[in-house]
Amino acid sequence: MQGKVILVTGSARRVGAAICRRLHAAGANIALHYRSSETEALALQAELREQRPHSVKCMKADLLRPHALTRLIDNTVRHFGRLDALVNNASSFYSTPLEEINEQNWNDLIGTNLKAPLLLAQAAASELRRNHGAIVNIVDIHAERPMHGHLLYSVAKGGLAALTRALAQELAPNVRVNAVSPGVIVWPEKPEWDDEDQRRKVIAHTLLKRQGEPEDIARAVHFLLNDAPYITGQIIAVDGGRSVNI
Repeated sequence: MQGKVILVTGSARRVGAAICRRLHAAGANIALHYRSSETEALALQAELREQRPHSVKCMKADLLRPHALTRLIDNTVRHFGRLDALVNNASSFYSTPLEEINEQNWNDLIGTNLKAPLLLAQAAASELRRNHGAIVNIVDIHAERPMHGHLLYSVAKGGLAALTRALAQELAPNVRVNAVSPGVIVWPEKPEWDDEDQRRKVIAHTLLKRQGEPEDIARAVHFLLNDAPYITGQIIAVDGGRSVNI
């Protein structure tokens, strides 16, 4: 991956930061996207630049604004001179019981989890084709098995899984498109997920009987970008076996 340029959305913290560190360690230059986590983004940029100067560029953008998505791609190419891969990691997550769904929920959850990855892929397509690049989407095991009370999130991630396969068709043969589907990796930053009993119940459904780590997702992303030249249109579950044991 030496000298390759990779845009990672939602990459200032948590899983996104782990992906950036893994790809950067493999030699890639990183366009580090964030929306509101500026302090964390700048700290990660400084950390990685200390290892290799000029190898990371922070880029702020609201993924719900279509024009911002085009600028994000353009600014990446303008700064680094190329774009080799796109990792659609940014995500909104919160509960939306059927009775409480409104248009704002729809625009946010569908916009961040499905519309933004589509428009980013569209904006990046010509550059990725030119460089025989790749896209990796971060889906969720609940794309296939909806989470109760999280209707819109499940629908959005289900759409992202379908988008992964459809983009693999549309962008073939020059661009590979795959996805990673996490299970229990890091807990959502919501009060309802602070309950230890609830966490233990979720972990009990994993075949490996433990929580995963952000690095587990980062390894899978690295594999799909760098070590899988004959894989496209596929979704890899990294979930400790939870998806077959729910």
